[in-house]
Amino acid sequence: MSLLSFENVNACYGAAHILHDLDLRVEAGERVALIGRNGVGKTTLVNTLLGVAALRGGTLRVGGQVLRRPRAYDAARRGIAVVPQGRCIVANLSVEENLRLGAATQRPGPWHLDAIYRLFPILRERAHTPGTALSGGQQQMLAIGRALMANPALVMLDEPTEGLAPVIVDQLAEIFMAVADQGTALLLIEQNMSLVMRVADRYLAMAKGTVVAQGRVAEEGLEQLHRHVMV
Repeated sequence: MSLLSFENVNACYGAAHILHDLDLRVEAGERVALIGRNGVGKTTLVNTLLGVAALRGGTLRVGGQVLRRPRAYDAARRGIAVVPQGRCIVANLSVEENLRLGAATQRPGPWHLDAIYRLFPILRERAHTPGTALSGGQQQMLAIGRALMANPALVMLDEPTEGLAPVIVDQLAEIFMAVADQGTALLLIEQNMSLVMRVADRYLAMAKGTVVAQGRVAEEGLEQLHRHVMV
């Protein structure tokens, strides 16, 4: 049974038709990269799951259950956590308070506050600092930690390395692999193909609101993957 599946999904923002008969599937324990140029609908896929974009056709399943009117809490309760583009750290809450927000689903699993602090020691050091006072890289770590606090079966990460220094990207690559080693599936929406090569098993490439290519990352070269994101 797939953790997440889109079958011939169409989705819109008002009159703007963004996703066109899109098919995507993520199985338990997989590390999948979703790649493509800016504006092809990658974030809209996330927003369809969260109910921000309107589902206008096709079938969306989470854990085998059909979601006819997707909402953010439906995904969270069924084991999918999202690290959104821009991180969405809650202002006026400390690092620890932001992390505890992620545990609202009360799903059992390996991820709890101490486990997050072991994964991200800097967050323990800054536990009582306002989350928005952290650096960009630290805020991304906080957003990932908050998602893990939900003990998800699948984490969706939307452009997690955008605007980050290479040294932070290297740290995140190691963190993603550590998370995957715990059995958590990853759907990585990313334009950094070097990171994709390091983290993902499988890729899907989008163009014009649908998946146009897919395959095993190990069977593709870096140049071949770059063709899908070049403007």
